[in-house]
Amino acid sequence: MKVLVYLEAQGAELKRVSYEMITAARSISNEIVGVIANADDAAIKSAGNFGLKKAIKLEDAFFANHSSSAIAAAIAQVAAKESCNIALFPANAGGLEIAPRVAVKCNAGYISDIIKLNSDLTAQKPVYAGKAMINVAIDTDFKVFSLRPNVFTAVKGGETEVAIESFAPALSDKDKAVKVTKLAKNEGKLDVAEADRIVSGGRGLKEAENFKLIENLATKLNAAVGASRAVVDAGWRPHSEQVGQTGKTVSPTLYVACAISGAVQHLAGMSGSKVIVAINKDKDAPIFKVADYGIVGDVFEVLPKLTEKIG
Repeated sequence: MKVLVYLEAQGAELKRVSYEMITAARSISNEIVGVIANADDAAIKSAGNFGLKKAIKLEDAFFANHSSSAIAAAIAQVAAKESCNIALFPANAGGLEIAPRVAVKCNAGYISDIIKLNSDLTAQKPVYAGKAMINVAIDTDFKVFSLRPNVFTAVKGGETEVAIESFAPALSDKDKAVKVTKLAKNEGKLDVAEADRIVSGGRGLKEAENFKLIENLATKLNAAVGASRAVVDAGWRPHSEQVGQTGKTVSPTLYVACAISGAVQHLAGMSGSKVIVAINKDKDAPIFKVADYGIVGDVFEVLPKLTEKIG
């Protein structure tokens, strides 16, 4: 059984979710091949610390356009070339766009957003906004899974040398139908999906301007700013900051929930945090049930004092 893992780079290293997927792949097979586009060799070689021995770097000038259709076509060709049986993708914006395309091209069954992958290739995933879990299986010869980020803990597998091969796929005009014409990046802003510390705000902050309290504390803690769905739906914060079932799943070392009641959808996205601190004036708020530390108080009084104390 051979597993193909789609990798994503961030600077000189891979994204944390890529290491998580390599770890998940190691739990079901000893034969793993990584596939990546738009990455330096240094980033690819960092996967050797997590047990990856072989990686294929997709070579085509068109990949600079971040084309999901072209990358999917290339991955399908690699899967056939390497005789892979399984393909793993991150259940993030990029992976969820590419994975179903690969499944169609490979005539494969596809299960998205899984939180557990067993040795018998059954998978577990949440349903009904995280209120229940189901075990599912795929009966096609080739199987595609997308793994929820920050759920599969990345475990180093010893330092190994990654053998990097270049592959130039045959891309048709149809494969190049989708491309990104403009890419905007907010420099210096931490991504909640990758951050080790997060300060999140909820509807109890009353208006968008009051998120300055969240931003000030986040700056002192060198943390990313997160938000609940209600806040994002209200237009106070961008969707990229949303934590929860319909946002991003996070597992930072520290998660500070400010004026967030703790709806089940939000808890589904952050309950894996190592240490949870909740600040809410309602002592019966559900968030306190998962919190390691709780402060019952008004965020408008607590946050300025807490920020000042951190200094």
